[in-house]
Amino acid sequence: MPEVSVLVAVYNAAGFLSECLDSLLGQTLRDIQIICIDDGSTDASPELLSDYARRDPRIEVIRLDENGGQAHARNVGLQHATGRFICMLDADDWFAPDALQLMAAAFDDDTDCVLFDLVSVYGDRREPYPMASFSTMSGQEAFRLSLTWKIHGLYGVRADIHRRYPYDESCRAYSDDNTTRLHYLASRQVRRCPGVYYYRQHDSSVTHQVSVRRFDYLRANESMRRQMLQLGVGQPLLDLYENHRWLNLIDVYMFYHRHARQLSPSDRHYGLHELRRVWSTIDRRALDAHTAAKFGYRPCRSWTLFRLQEWLYFTLRGLLGR
Repeated sequence: MPEVSVLVAVYNAAGFLSECLDSLLGQTLRDIQIICIDDGSTDASPELLSDYARRDPRIEVIRLDENGGQAHARNVGLQHATGRFICMLDADDWFAPDALQLMAAAFDDDTDCVLFDLVSVYGDRREPYPMASFSTMSGQEAFRLSLTWKIHGLYGVRADIHRRYPYDESCRAYSDDNTTRLHYLASRQVRRCPGVYYYRQHDSSVTHQVSVRRFDYLRANESMRRQMLQLGVGQPLLDLYENHRWLNLIDVYMFYHRHARQLSPSDRHYGLHELRRVWSTIDRRALDAHTAAKFGYRPCRSWTLFRLQEWLYFTLRGLLGR
């Protein structure tokens, strides 16, 4: 049984894949299983994966005929994971050489999740994730903080917890974030380690593309809320997340306002329908009074008034260069 299994979902990542895999093969912890899931790539990624698998038997390659999204690809890989602990690494990101060793060493009898130190990479600029310093916290507290991403979601987790909560596949994009929160909630204790995960920011990533997939964020939020209700997490946490859903709705509306003309007519219609549908599901009673009083964030009595407010708000922001 390897100490750590690493899930690497790969889709058209040939430009970054070598750096990702080299960082895994160069780990000071040698006892690792590297599961690469080719999610229907159409570039040189399959050939690169084959070449690396020939060089090192720790790399296992699974090929999917059709692109199904990261959550689905990782779930396929999860079925093959045999390590004590499991983590994921995006195909355009990389680990510091000692990241997995430091992560594995941080587990003790009461620890079920271990967070890496996350560093976002913008070309030559690097920025640590803005997270309050901590060494350990309860799983309940980690869950609460993750609802608004006051702690990030890149970590190692005990294999039994990951199998109990596989990746949420309710959307093609974003819903895998929900799995992070469920892993925290299922943990007795969450610990932090100094191993570094380098998170590359670039225009070809899903979160930076002008795509209809951006509206998946709203459905992913709904899936999280449904799971919270099923788990009986309590009204204060539900209210906290409802505020997060509201802020995300405004954020996605800004995307629609700025980029609607770049979408196809059918995608534009779908996006507006999703915005209206989710707007109608928000529990306005749960919204923070300060937020709900701000122009641009007011719930409004009707969808027409809400759309007018958003048009004015984002038009003014555009004129002011914000």
